[in-house]
Amino acid sequence: MEKKITPYKDSSEGKKKQVEQMFDAISENYDGLNRIISLGSDIKWRKKVIKMVAEKKPKTILDIATGTGDLAIQFAEKTSAEKIVGLDLSEGMLSVARKKVSGKPISKNIEFVQADSEALPFGDNTFDAITVSFGIRNFENLEKGLSEIFRVLKKDGIFVVLETSVPTKFPFKQGYHFYSKTILPLIGKVFSKDKVAYKYLSESASVFPHGEKLNNILRKIGFNEVKNIPQTFGVATIYNATK
Repeated sequence: MEKKITPYKDSSEGKKKQVEQMFDAISENYDGLNRIISLGSDIKWRKKVIKMVAEKKPKTILDIATGTGDLAIQFAEKTSAEKIVGLDLSEGMLSVARKKVSGKPISKNIEFVQADSEALPFGDNTFDAITVSFGIRNFENLEKGLSEIFRVLKKDGIFVVLETSVPTKFPFKQGYHFYSKTILPLIGKVFSKDKVAYKYLSESASVFPHGEKLNNILRKIGFNEVKNIPQTFGVATIYNATK
């Protein structure tokens, strides 16, 4: 059975509520810390996600766990989509996202919505493309969340996930474990208001099913043409699938 990792081990709240509280707490400096933690590689990974989605020429895009809206904003700038929805549990993160687009021309094509990824407030077959960037491991019930994504994705639509993963080859595996268990929590303690947030992000990545394990879960839900593409020695992975 998959080990359940939550941000605040002494809290009586469920994972979903804890994740919301955690991201509210770190929203102000989340973007900057992301650049530091990934050594800037997350920018390159997101560009690949944008290219995959743009090639399908979607008219409607849903970005789940949108956080401060980086990916959703880039979809508005670099695709011909008429409507982009960025969805997140954390109102703190979304408030940062809304400030980024306020007064800009792209604001007419983009909307930020606070909602639960496991109970999406959209009808069946609504979106041409759906993405989740560094958020799928925060789902309280992974299969329920994926089933909701499958439900609101149109037939022949594309689903793309960017998520951290654990390298399997020497010496990258050993280097990753040292970095995630020692350096990452230290960065969080020094730079973040929430001293346990980055420890949780490290721990949750270490137990999340990645590679072929996640491929099989996606197939079980009903997705087709499931592929995973490891990035930067396997520290992250891009998954894509269709309905």
